[in-house]
Amino acid sequence: MSDLAPPLTMTDTSVKVSPVRISERHVAGVLILALCAVLVLIIALPLWALLSKSLEDTQGRFIGLANFVSYATTPALLSSLTNSLLIASVTTGIVLPLAFLYAYGLRRSCIPGRGLFYAAAMVPVFAPSLLSGLALIYIFGNQGLLKSWMMGASLYGPVGIIAAEALYSFPHAVLILVTALGLSDGRLREAAEAMGTTRWRIFHTITLPGARYGVISAAFVVFTLVITDFGIPKVIGGQFSVLATDAYRQVVGQQNFPMGAVVGIILLVPAVLAFFVDRAVQRRQNAMLSARAVPYTPQPDKRRDLALLGFVTVTALAIIGPYAVAIWGSFVKYWPYNLSLTLNNYDFATVEPEGWTTYGNSLLLASLTAVIGTALIFTGAYLIEKVKLFPRLRAFAQFLAMLPMAVPGLVLGLGYVFFFNAGWNPLGVLYGTLTILVINTIAHFYTVGHITALTSLKQIDSEFESVSASLKVPFWSTFRRVTAPICLPAILDIAVYVFVNALTTVSAVIFLYGADTKLASIAIVHMDEAGAIASAAGMASVIMLTAISVKLAHVGLDRLVFGRLQRWRQR
Repeated sequence: MSDLAPPLTMTDTSVKVSPVRISERHVAGVLILALCAVLVLIIALPLWALLSKSLEDTQGRFIGLANFVSYATTPALLSSLTNSLLIASVTTGIVLPLAFLYAYGLRRSCIPGRGLFYAAAMVPVFAPSLLSGLALIYIFGNQGLLKSWMMGASLYGPVGIIAAEALYSFPHAVLILVTALGLSDGRLREAAEAMGTTRWRIFHTITLPGARYGVISAAFVVFTLVITDFGIPKVIGGQFSVLATDAYRQVVGQQNFPMGAVVGIILLVPAVLAFFVDRAVQRRQNAMLSARAVPYTPQPDKRRDLALLGFVTVTALAIIGPYAVAIWGSFVKYWPYNLSLTLNNYDFATVEPEGWTTYGNSLLLASLTAVIGTALIFTGAYLIEKVKLFPRLRAFAQFLAMLPMAVPGLVLGLGYVFFFNAGWNPLGVLYGTLTILVINTIAHFYTVGHITALTSLKQIDSEFESVSASLKVPFWSTFRRVTAPICLPAILDIAVYVFVNALTTVSAVIFLYGADTKLASIAIVHMDEAGAIASAAGMASVIMLTAISVKLAHVGLDRLVFGRLQRWRQR
């Protein structure tokens, strides 16, 4: 009988270990279910509420597609759609070649100061979109410094919207095109040059085809940004109606919620189409690169480099110049007749009842969104990527996590209005509070942070999880002690991205703020409506400088974290 003791002991041990593994599976299941529930609550249900509202009349009765028919047969409403398509198409046609040539100068030449020129192109990213409109008003408006350059035309309307949207969307196109031009295989160009192929032939047979998917992706991104933007048309559009301002007018001005929902659905269509095309384009772009690909390293060429240096210099000045003028104008007593400097324009309480409180609200919103949003985004990405349990639930969570990329901020904001304002919804108490602003902002910018987290997590060898499982270490311990420290640079990137966008956003929250939770970006809209252009420019400048400061601090902190992470890995 004693010979049977060891087997009994082994059986005993297995019985003791089993509950631990079952418990870990249960914890994983609960966490993934909770992630799905949160994403359904903050993303899917508001969009469903938007769709439902578009199929109802003002009394809440189901009427099918009658609202869409009414919209299509009302010339004044239909003109908003054609105007938006026109503005977005023209802006895309202007921005794309300029951004391509700018990115070409940064990637395919040996011009000095490429990092500085890249930083100059990114300046609009850190400012509310309204600031580009305000800046152009200072330069080309009715009292602008260069009004004569307009040759009698008015800035307030399609001309001003296109110019301001081009300024605002330019860096987004440059970001994509710089990456696309950096991914091409340099061996093709080197072979062509060795064979004596002309530069023009190399450009249109190698360079342009190699970056075509990036060009397509940039075109759709610019088109979507422009057609869904609210701030610029509101500031500089005058009586020229577009979809974004039409939605605002229907909901806020006329209290016609079903028609506002219809406009939201119409806005959603081009964004969804652009999203799926962009996904397909990115897959094709990645497929072009082989493991043997060699990055192209440009060689000095005096004529080419001088020409590109001149172009990027002029373009960078055209980007920075308007923002510099807007900042200057915010300190001027009476533009353009009395250019002496004053701080009176920064006494916001004289033109905005909440004064500097709106800036404090924006900082609080951005901080809470960065902390809570980063924790949710990174933890959710870890559950989806690294916890190899419940594949269907994880796939559903992945779908929900990618959904906000295809949803414009204005559309999401409308969905929140209809969902949280519904009489049956007990969460209606959140409407107008800082809580709903935080939730909405997290949902709005969820996808980019999620993709960033997934990219970082995919770079971590799966052996960490395998070894932890073999040692019976629960996944949450691995997450806390290994994964999170390794991914700290990516976590910081997500936090800064969310913070900056929460600070500058306006379209997603324009319907959701309350008397005590007005944000700085919304105060800018109200200041502009009141004719206080200098104060509006001042508040926008404060937001922009705050966002740039946070980014610069992030760069320094990122270097520190990277250095410590390297030392930690060496141990």
